[in-house]
This record gives sequence, C-alpha cells and structure tokens, in this order.
Amino acid sequence: MIQIDRIEESCKLNYIGLKKIFYKQKGIEKSWEIAEMFDSVAILIYHKTKNSFVLVKQFRPPVFLKNNDGFTYELCAGILDKNISSLQTAKEEILEETGYNVELKNIEKVTEFYTSVGSSGAKQELFYCEVDDKNQINAGGGIDDEDIEVIYLNVEEMNEFIFDTTKAKTPGIMFALNWWEKFKK
Repeated sequence: MIQIDRIEESCKLNYIGLKKIFYKQKGIEKSWEIAEMFDSVAILIYHKTKNSFVLVKQFRPPVFLKNNDGFTYELCAGILDKNISSLQTAKEEILEETGYNVELKNIEKVTEFYTSVGSSGAKQELFYCEVDDKNQINAGGGIDDEDIEVIYLNVEEMNEFIFDTTKAKTPGIMFALNWWEKFKK
C-alpha cells in the first residue's frame, strides 16, 4: 500500500510545475521529483492520395541539448490546456499544424497511454484520421511563433523511418505507425 505523506511545490511555470512527493511504500519512506504537465493528444494522419503520413518537424530545445540538432519528427499533437474536449483539441491541432480541416466525425480515437512515466506521468490520447487534398485549406505550420514544417512520409518508407536513429522521434510516432500497419493497412 502506498501512503502519500506530503507534496511540496518547487516551481510553477506556464506549462510545467515541479513538485516533490514524499510517500511510504511497504513502510519505507521515499521521495520522488515530479514534473507536472498537461495531458495531450496526438494524431496519426494518413493522406490517401499521397499514400503518406502527414507528420510535423519542429525544434525542441531539450532534444537540442542531447543531439545538437533539436529537430524532431512527430505526430501532429497538442496539450489539453483549453476547456474543450480532447477530440476538439485534435481537430484544432490538425488544422493549426498541418492545414487540413477534418470533421470531428472523421477523427477516430485509437487508445491512450501515459508518457514520461518516471517524471510526469502525463496522459496522451492517440487519434487517427485520413485526409486528401480537398481537406487542405492552408499550409499549416502552427500558430503564433510556432515554426512547424509539414512532412510527408511515404508508407513504403515507414519501417526504415521507424528504425532510422539519425532522425529524432517520439515513441508515440513509432507506436502509431506500427498500429496503422497492423490495423489499417
């Protein structure tokens, strides 16, 4: 049985709160540092006529500190920081990041999972949709000062991409591509 003794807040920023939790596990006093973060959505987008996945490439400062490049290949995604549903957030992120306008009824929830379980335990919901050229109403690229590049990954290059260690990518993108191959191909 786990018993929480106390939680101390260290720092509260716009998107991350740092805390330390003190607890007992099997009678042993322990502590753990936590990065409290928003839950999020991620969307695997398949372009039917291009036989490609619509991905995004963007600069991530924490990755830059690890690989001196910082550009990552990701699913279209966003945090749940508004008072709207995760489905509506997915729709908005698809339009903002990729320029595709997809009706809510055409966005399918795949699953949900926890990310960064050792530091934040934030939950991410994975969605899937299909698009073609008629869905595209702008070039995408994000809003405000976001600098997002829309990338098309041909289905034929999917497995090579998954195992290409020269491209920084999230586990979620690799999971989503494997899910697609098993259930949608």
